[in-house]
Amino acid sequence: MNQPIGVFDSGYGGLTVLREIVRKLPQYDYVYLGDNARTPYGTRSFDTVYQYTLECVRHLFDRGCRLVILACNTASAKALRNIQQLDLPALAPDRRVLGVIRPTTEVIGTYSQAGHVGILATRGTVTSESYLVEIAKFFPELNVVQEACPMWVPLVENGEYASPGADYFVKQHIDRLMEKSPAIDTLLLACTHYPLLLEKIRQAAPPNVTILSQGNIVAERLADYLLRHPEIEEQCSKQGRRTFLTTDSAADFDRQATVFYGEPVRSVHLAL
Repeated sequence: MNQPIGVFDSGYGGLTVLREIVRKLPQYDYVYLGDNARTPYGTRSFDTVYQYTLECVRHLFDRGCRLVILACNTASAKALRNIQQLDLPALAPDRRVLGVIRPTTEVIGTYSQAGHVGILATRGTVTSESYLVEIAKFFPELNVVQEACPMWVPLVENGEYASPGADYFVKQHIDRLMEKSPAIDTLLLACTHYPLLLEKIRQAAPPNVTILSQGNIVAERLADYLLRHPEIEEQCSKQGRRTFLTTDSAADFDRQATVFYGEPVRSVHLAL
């Protein structure tokens, strides 16, 4: 029976997470679902994000997924807790849904020597304060400062992430964040689009600052999760298959997805 690991995002950004997961755990089957027809999620209400995310999770369950990763910070911030606590017990008590915020916040404090961490994220993620709440559980002594970067996702989505014009907006937000807390020595890219701006972020940030992308961390934590939960791991099929679904145009998705995933993608349109 085909029981892939599901990976969900509101658009393309989650492909940067999937890329690292596949690199770390290539033996498993994966189904990626991008809700491109309804992106962006960041500007939508908590209830709307919850309903959209739940709909997509249910579809992944229908495709046999025993485990679904919300590779989307907005969905992780606004929908994950409700799905885990309210829906799974009745809908699918033997299945699991995980996010990208918890794995990151469990380890972020180990990277900072100064005890000062900066979070770069969308306005929706910053407003949710999910990172502040979760980091405080694991590293209450950390000083955490957030900066919303509303222009970064449009720059990436419009293919301008490598353009000179992107330099201004990247430097603007890095400077603002460092002004809030000059002692910051660790920056977290708390949006899955931001790895495409990594080189410009490195250029704009002080040289002593460590920059963390979520893909590597989530992949490491997923490997650990599967080791600790053999009852889930044993049910995941292992044929090395990749399936890509989008709620918008498959042709458009394939063009953009190649940039995020790092290799050609062939997707199928999904009507929800």
